[in-house]
Amino acid sequence: MNMKVIRRNLLRVTAIGFILVFLIAVLPMTQNTALGEEQKPIQLSKPQTAGNPLMQLLAKRSSSREFSSEPLPVNILSNMLWAASGINRPESGKRTAPSASNRQEIDIYVATAAGLYLYDAKSYLLKPILAEDIRGVTGTQAYVKEAAVNLIYVADYSKMKSSSDEVKNMYAATDTGFISENVYLYCASEGLSTVVRAAIDRPALAKVMGLRPDQRIILAQSVGYPKKQK
Repeated sequence: MNMKVIRRNLLRVTAIGFILVFLIAVLPMTQNTALGEEQKPIQLSKPQTAGNPLMQLLAKRSSSREFSSEPLPVNILSNMLWAASGINRPESGKRTAPSASNRQEIDIYVATAAGLYLYDAKSYLLKPILAEDIRGVTGTQAYVKEAAVNLIYVADYSKMKSSSDEVKNMYAATDTGFISENVYLYCASEGLSTVVRAAIDRPALAKVMGLRPDQRIILAQSVGYPKKQK
């Protein structure tokens, strides 16, 4: 065997060795990164029902469009979602907000910096939907990107099959109003900023969320700590 052939074979062996070393070093890192980015459910805590008298909260209730980017702690998020539409009568499964014929057709999606979740009132759980920050898509206003949480109220029209389209729209709008006012009152009790919003690119947001044709976005509501004054 001449020297050229030997040299060529040595180069091939060396190249293969480098590739193997690279794969051994990089693949575990890639796997760990993927695992680290996996979106997981968020276990919520049971509600803390002690608080301010209703008349005081009504006096404090207001809309605010200025938000700090500081995230909300899990206990605050838990209490807020329970106030919005949590189960307050476990024996019947009925909620803090009324709904037409108890259809409970309004689902609450929760958009945070960590991703999009669906509120499961029965399990005290935020179910992962999308591992992506979509807060900026939840409304046409610039401040929606800053708010720690954007609630998206989605009506499941499959739960209202026996009603006409006109009645379905009326039920969905009315029941969303009940829920959003509960959020307003909770925010008043905790000193949080909030505003309910209708200015939404609904087709674009529904596509990002992966909604079915019989799911319709009714309103959204931004929630967060007040913006600190300089």
